[in-house]
Amino acid sequence: MSKAIGVLLFCVIVVGYGSIAYGADNSTAGTTKSAACAGCHGSDGNSMAPIFPRLAGQHAKYIIHQLSDFRDKKRNDPSMQAIAAGLSEQDIQDLGAFFSGQRPLFPASDEDQYVDADQEIPVTRELIAAGKAVFSAGNEETGVAACMACHGPAANGNAPAGFPKLKGQFLPYLLKSLNAYKDGIRSNDEGAMMRTIAGKMSKAEINAVSAYLSNLR
Repeated sequence: MSKAIGVLLFCVIVVGYGSIAYGADNSTAGTTKSAACAGCHGSDGNSMAPIFPRLAGQHAKYIIHQLSDFRDKKRNDPSMQAIAAGLSEQDIQDLGAFFSGQRPLFPASDEDQYVDADQEIPVTRELIAAGKAVFSAGNEETGVAACMACHGPAANGNAPAGFPKLKGQFLPYLLKSLNAYKDGIRSNDEGAMMRTIAGKMSKAEINAVSAYLSNLR
């Protein structure tokens, strides 16, 4: 069995597990606790700085996983590790509930941004189309699995499995994340799933998929 097929089976298996309930009480408590996050992620999770991810509407289980990993130093980021260090389990649950309940706000388009500031490659319709193809079907020749197998055909992720929404996420953040997985800098993915996929992606594929997702509405 190829690694690509193995990744797809892993996604299917994980989706079968139940979800965690996050009630209104958690979200209300998270409103106050989210003040410490507002400087980078905005008061409602709609970050104004494209290097910081949008948290508004993101699945609670994913946010909880990432905050826990920052706190436990399983995900490397000095700033986030410092912020998460003092969070209790209840704090993390409350923040996950709060941000997941916020409405994401997207601009009309990211077409004025660049995929790579050094090379100044513009986000074109052709690049977005190439990214959609990789997201939807992967690359059989190089063993890149289709992203939508875990993140869904519309990139809305999977709440019970904890797979994040990627639709409309900032382009610079998507590039940073995929390249961090590819280079092994980010290593808190279950079963090295994202490291396996991103490790097989070319730079052009990472650019294209990021361009596609950032423009998906």
